[in-house]
Amino acid sequence: MRILVTGTAGFIGAALAERLLARGDEVLGIDNHNDYYDPALKEARLARVAGHAGYTHRRADLADAAAINDAFASFKPKRVVNLAAQAGVRYSLKNPQAYVQSNLVGFGNMLEACRHGGVDHLVYASSSSVYGANRKLPFAVEDAVDHPVSLYAATKKANELMAHSYSHLYGLPTTGLRFFTVYGPWGRPDMSPMLFADRISRGEAIDVFNFGNHSRDFTYVDDIVEGVIRTLDHPAVPDPAYDAKSPNPGSSNAPYRVYNIGNDQPVQLLRFIELLEQHLGRSVEKNLLPMQPGDVPDTWADVSALRRDVGYAPGTSIEEGVERFVTWYRGYFNR
Repeated sequence: MRILVTGTAGFIGAALAERLLARGDEVLGIDNHNDYYDPALKEARLARVAGHAGYTHRRADLADAAAINDAFASFKPKRVVNLAAQAGVRYSLKNPQAYVQSNLVGFGNMLEACRHGGVDHLVYASSSSVYGANRKLPFAVEDAVDHPVSLYAATKKANELMAHSYSHLYGLPTTGLRFFTVYGPWGRPDMSPMLFADRISRGEAIDVFNFGNHSRDFTYVDDIVEGVIRTLDHPAVPDPAYDAKSPNPGSSNAPYRVYNIGNDQPVQLLRFIELLEQHLGRSVEKNLLPMQPGDVPDTWADVSALRRDVGYAPGTSIEEGVERFVTWYRGYFNR
């Protein structure tokens, strides 16, 4: 199959491209290689697939409509996975315009390109951040997500609404995946696993917010990629049980779906740090601090809908996942 994937120099995008190529798909990757974090890591991820005969890469920004339209016209993808976005909750407090351009303008360009390109299925990255001020656990796609606590979360909720309008108006099958704290080899330097590993390996103290009372549904990257591929292979269809008088936010009478994709096993942040200390072979001083603006205390994914519809079954324990991450980390950074 001809599959266009955006964000292929990113953490999940590079891993997804590698898996799609391994099963025989032809992949066009798009990434703008921005400097939100170390571009050298992005280049190193991309090097894992760049030499593959089935892979083609374009450096382009989603907000550049002409570049996106040209990529679709020349490659003619049958399916699309949109993972490119300006990520990070805390950075959205400093540079909101980056989120408007990438996550709103860019996603609008992708929808238009999919619509005019006759794409069979668009799978796109949403986020657990959409649950915002919601405190009911576990988070389920049937829950209301009307109270975002960061601009990043608001843009991801907007993506779901924009996708639904295209599914309704043009019959474009779209599926949104709300990712829950993805970690593993080749991860993002701005996320806690890498930040903590850096400081622990250097013997420096770490900042632990919410006084260490956070819990997160840490999900290993290979489990995420498996779920993305299973979803991609099952294009969204109208929900025959959809009731317009009592609507289910996760489905529609249009070819539209939204799913949680997580491990369904929240882990206390202090336990995650303990495992990092164990595998890095040293303990760390912890600065216990109040919760930061835009953050939430707990996340926990109800993945029952994704299990039911595509057979999603995350299988990597936090102990195994952290061990694999640390093995990669020590080798990549020579620590």
